Amino acid sequence: MDRLREITPEEQRILAGGGVEQALYASGREFTVDSAKLLARGQLITLRPHTRFAAFPTHSHNYVEIMYMCTGSTRHQIDYGLEVELEAGELLFLNQHARHQVEAAGQEDVGVNFIVLPQFFDYALTMTGTENVLARLLLDGLRQGGGDQSCLHFHCGEMRPVQNLVENLLLCLFAPGGGQKIAQATMGLLLMELLGSPQGLSKNTPGYNAGVLAALGEVEDNYRDADLTRVAEELHVSLSYLSSSVKQATGKTFKDLLLEKRLRVAAGLMKSTNLPVEDIIAAVGYDNTSFFYRKFRQYYGVSPREWRKA
Repeated sequence: MDRLREITPEEQRILAGGGVEQALYASGREFTVDSAKLLARGQLITLRPHTRFAAFPTHSHNYVEIMYMCTGSTRHQIDYGLEVELEAGELLFLNQHARHQVEAAGQEDVGVNFIVLPQFFDYALTMTGTENVLARLLLDGLRQGGGDQSCLHFHCGEMRPVQNLVENLLLCLFAPGGGQKIAQATMGLLLMELLGSPQGLSKNTPGYNAGVLAALGEVEDNYRDADLTRVAEELHVSLSYLSSSVKQATGKTFKDLLLEKRLRVAAGLMKSTNLPVEDIIAAVGYDNTSFFYRKFRQYYGVSPREWRKA
């Protein structure tokens, strides 16, 4: 924290009457912050302290930005409409197409920006698992840009595992030579913690729908006995409303998402264990083997036996 609180040369110029120097961040007339100015060759992730004492004007970036507030707070306007108050301990993820501006921060409003190339999240998805529908919904919007997922705001100040991981990540990247592999693994663990607790996602996040998050959590956590009716009853909403919300958010029905999840888990078990296929079918929640065999072939193009052999 002592290092993060230090007044940087840029901030000294601002305090002397200057402003944010666009040339430090971007080339050309468009204010698109360029990762090439912030990342060394071969780096996928780095960090820099957030510039204080002056408003940071509207800009976009050609990378994913993750801002973490260490102390104090900052006010953000995203895509000319959404206003976000980022408090101490909270995280704000912005995709590379979001338009973003930040009001002037004071000396004790200490934040850090993680600069992350989109392909970094390919590595993170290998940790969360490609069958994790919640991870795909949220991370694909960040990686690919566009759509509704311009940002993710997490109220995680009281989530101790998240705070521990962010602190570890800061220490890792502050170290001389900053271990990239360790940083990638730590960020992957951080995403797993956040996606495992979707209730921390701010209700102001674009596309936020508590019902959809609960339904996708049901697929992830209870795929063997998942029941959308139970989720709808717990949320006090109608089943038809929840079903249509899931379809609108993901492009697939709850039934299709559940089937995909079960098939992917089954395929993983066939690859990593010697369990009989019949036991795997039961383990993922099916008692009709002929139905499972038919759906498996439709999804993977081969039978379970051919899949395992390959």
